[in-house]
Amino acid sequence: MRLAGKVAIVTGAAGGMGAAAARLFAAEGAAVAAVDLDETALAALVREIASAGGQAIAIRADVARTADAAAIAARTEAALGLPQVLFNNAGVDTEGKRSILDIDEAAFDKVMEVNVKGVWQMIRHVAPLMIRGGGGSIINTASIAAFIAASSAGYCASKAAVVGLTRAAAVELGCHGIRVNTLCPGATETPLAARQRAEMAAAGLPTSNAIIDRMGVLGRMARPEEMARMALFLASDDSSFATGADFINDAGWTAMSGIRVQDFARS
Repeated sequence: MRLAGKVAIVTGAAGGMGAAAARLFAAEGAAVAAVDLDETALAALVREIASAGGQAIAIRADVARTADAAAIAARTEAALGLPQVLFNNAGVDTEGKRSILDIDEAAFDKVMEVNVKGVWQMIRHVAPLMIRGGGGSIINTASIAAFIAASSAGYCASKAAVVGLTRAAAVELGCHGIRVNTLCPGATETPLAARQRAEMAAAGLPTSNAIIDRMGVLGRMARPEEMARMALFLASDDSSFATGADFINDAGWTAMSGIRVQDFARS
């Protein structure tokens, strides 16, 4: 029960890593405010958590909107109490796999709005509640795409911005007992990843396991639960001295130069 007595906000909670984290946080004792735009999925998640003996509420909101971010903070405090954990996991990739020369301006803006502005909005509305409560932990989902060109240009840029925003927040909020870190996933089996593979297939790009097993040294994609466990570590007191850091969970993808010793053995 590493989060016993704590209140946690999880955005992007309707599926993938967010839903896995909401379940795990609740199982570890937290009262969870699950945030997303998908009301149906949120309702199912809250029922599932309740049936397992946990506590959760559903909040339909767009994290990039000021009014919605403020409402998330207010509803969480009113229903559950002051939050000690904020998992900024909501994110989009609306550009598909288009070239930087072909990305639609509206798609680029949407990625920045949700992935970067949404993180900032949530921090600026939730951190004051954490300060009142004596501190807490903020986890921002970035990506290995913050460090390598592993996706579209706008998505890479947005996740690099999350890394910079996280470090600035960590420096500013540390005096209030608030830790701020990034979780940087590699290839993970989420609804977003499934959509990306479908787009790649439609564009005639390879999507086979032969490609996936070069996305790390373990020969598979991650399960959402494996990212949730890293988020739990960052949310809990187990990581009490960690702040302003990037926690890369990618099966060694960024450790590779692109060619592995195993590839020579196969040739």
